[in-house]
Amino acid sequence: MQPIPKSGYANSNKYGRITLLALEEVMGKHGVNAILNLARLSHFVDNYPPANLERQFDFAFTSSLMGALEEMYGLRGGRVFALRAGKATFEDLLSNYGAMAGVGDVAFRMLPLNLKMRIGLGGMARVFSSISDQLTKLEEKGDHFVYSIHRCPACWGRHTEKPGCFIMAGIIMAGLKWVSNGHDFRVAEATCIGMGDASCNFIIPKEPIQ
Repeated sequence: MQPIPKSGYANSNKYGRITLLALEEVMGKHGVNAILNLARLSHFVDNYPPANLERQFDFAFTSSLMGALEEMYGLRGGRVFALRAGKATFEDLLSNYGAMAGVGDVAFRMLPLNLKMRIGLGGMARVFSSISDQLTKLEEKGDHFVYSIHRCPACWGRHTEKPGCFIMAGIIMAGLKWVSNGHDFRVAEATCIGMGDASCNFIIPKEPIQ
């Protein structure tokens, strides 16, 4: 695949490390190495970023990984791996920021489900906006929420025919399951910067999957 130039925007090294470890969890060490080589990120083979909060894992690195997944496994196969990696990334990273997101105490667990969703999704957006160069906003509309990423690492510098920020969808799904005490929700990406849209918008119905 063609290399993606660095964006100048970045997630933390810790985020990059956890993303690679999450991919390793779902596809094995050899699978990750193959993806890194295809993504022209061979300098990360057996050399994952350190577990610190310095913003040095460029958005182009995440986007290159997602592009390599699609190129190697196709859109459907890449989607499966990216969703699973997103869920594992949340479990290893964002769950550590529960207090910062406003969902870390017992009182939160007693709130109505819709209110927990609003607080939890809003907290996730604030966390990402504060620990990375990602710009994330939440809007509530009737029977659903719109989780919008205006500077997205998953599709940076790529052109996609369909919405393809599956790792972000996986993170949102895992976050919702965590804040809702085990409920699953549909998360559908309606617009994507990779397709030429202004932002990557994820539509989340307020009702969980039955």
